Amino acid sequence: MSKKVIKVEINKKVKDRRRFLRISGLGVLGASLLVACSDDDEGMAPIPPTGGNIFDLGSGDLGVLNYAYALEQLEADFYTKVVNSFYANISDEERQVLTDLYNHEVNHRDFFKAAITAAVGENTDAMLPTLEFDYGSLDFSNRDAVLGTAKVLEDTGVAAYNGAGRLISDPNYLLIAGKIVSVEARHASAIRTLINPGSADFAGDDVVTVDTGLDVALNPSDILAAVGDTGFITTPFTANNLP
Repeated sequence: MSKKVIKVEINKKVKDRRRFLRISGLGVLGASLLVACSDDDEGMAPIPPTGGNIFDLGSGDLGVLNYAYALEQLEADFYTKVVNSFYANISDEERQVLTDLYNHEVNHRDFFKAAITAAVGENTDAMLPTLEFDYGSLDFSNRDAVLGTAKVLEDTGVAAYNGAGRLISDPNYLLIAGKIVSVEARHASAIRTLINPGSADFAGDDVVTVDTGLDVALNPSDILAAVGDTGFITTPFTANNLP
């Protein structure tokens, strides 16, 4: 195969991946109509903040929505910082992929904010507040640091949604979660390919279980412990009513 043909094939794959990422994000944004029309309050069980002004995510569907909202706030904030100051010598492909991920995560964050607002009505104390973040010594000008952190966040997001699915009662919410985790898995695959192109890392044994061929699924307590260890989220909250 000539070098010219190889170059054409590579360019085609890059364009196809960009297009696929953009379409995935648009699909999830449109799905917000389902949640807005949901009349089933089963499993919502709003729980206000606990004593000492420490917010608890709650239980049932509302607890899961708040949980997802916390993770999406983190991802949206991270990618906002990434695109506002791209690391030096970034390739056009990496710039486009990271920009697409930024747009998706901001959409996800805003979607959950709207969904929870609709769910709690006047009981706004049952909604997770806007979180604050501190990335410490993370060097956003360093490609390895940025992509390595993006890999951790995206892998964590996939495991979080997979693990939370069984906790959702409302079928509309479950449908939305399924759509979003599909997008998050594409994010994880794209980042892993940027880090190690041409490899099988996009479906590595560390994220796809060998026995079942399925993505890892973790309980909220495991996910939040791992996120807490990063120190990125500085606003305290608890998840006493989630497994």
